[in-house]
Amino acid sequence: MTPWRRFSLALLLAAPAGPWYCGAQSPSKVPAALRVEEKLPFTFVVYGDTRFTNPSDTKAANPVARQTLVHAIAATHPAFVCIDGDITFNGYDPNDWRVWDQETAGWRQEGISVFPILGNHDLRGNHKVALTNYFARFPDLNRSRYYSVRAANTLLLMLDSSLDELAGPQGEWLKQQLDTVPADVDFVVVLLHHPPYTSSSDEEKYGGGHAARMQEKMLAKMLEQRQSKMHAHLVVFAGHVHNYERHEHGGITYFVSGGGGAHAYPIERAPGDPFQSTQINYHYLLVAVDGSRMSIEMNRLDLSGAKPEWTQPDHVAIDVVGSAAATSLPSNQSGSGTVGTSR
Repeated sequence: MTPWRRFSLALLLAAPAGPWYCGAQSPSKVPAALRVEEKLPFTFVVYGDTRFTNPSDTKAANPVARQTLVHAIAATHPAFVCIDGDITFNGYDPNDWRVWDQETAGWRQEGISVFPILGNHDLRGNHKVALTNYFARFPDLNRSRYYSVRAANTLLLMLDSSLDELAGPQGEWLKQQLDTVPADVDFVVVLLHHPPYTSSSDEEKYGGGHAARMQEKMLAKMLEQRQSKMHAHLVVFAGHVHNYERHEHGGITYFVSGGGGAHAYPIERAPGDPFQSTQINYHYLLVAVDGSRMSIEMNRLDLSGAKPEWTQPDHVAIDVVGSAAATSLPSNQSGSGTVGTSR
């Protein structure tokens, strides 16, 4: 067990014995099911595309932004941090992981647990080498490329979008998780690297960009079909696009949080996007869970002045259907304010 904030590792009922392949999820391997010993209320952080690498490489990432974000997150004392992929620039490179070790040492000193998911950069190079580096830092995952985390009334499903999310072992596992959501779970948080919705595109004129892939679009369709029949509210976090976005579809709020340090770029937002911004947005998301309400606050880092400046240009409150606090307010097109959503 890591020396970070204590949590328990509980595996599901054992599957038939069989081989385990680090390059792919074997059907006979049971994904890890972790439990955080937290009571309501609690907070956690979501962000990604940090690209830990040599600080001298300012093309791959902005080391000042990355390090400033890490220090700011430590100061919030969250129960845990979720990184939605591209932790390192080159997953095969042990030197990149040593930078991760050095720059996040403060999190370990504060006892902050980290629950990661794999991004395409984390799998760069030889997959076996890259995964060996990854799992060496996160031994409690039990070599699971996808897994679950339970914290109070919240269930987090951590997906590997380099694998099929709807078919094969991961697809079967995800279906089983959604079929058996405990009655005392109010929020099901799905995290993956590639976003189901984004206003970015592969032809982004600002020097970077990624369009939504068909497999994530199909995942969103499935989740939205299930949302109408679920008590728990689904919330989806992704990265890959180096900016911040929020989208509302089928009763689900989708966030893109890829402003963790990788070279950021502005994107051309659709007129109907709830969050409007022409800026680059280095940021992290602070998620607060208090009973039947989940609040997500975007904390934006501005490094254009003499010292770092923080603003909170977007804030969303998500309420469980049927709760006394459930509200439905219009989106703020300026990209600031509070938005309540309900089903």
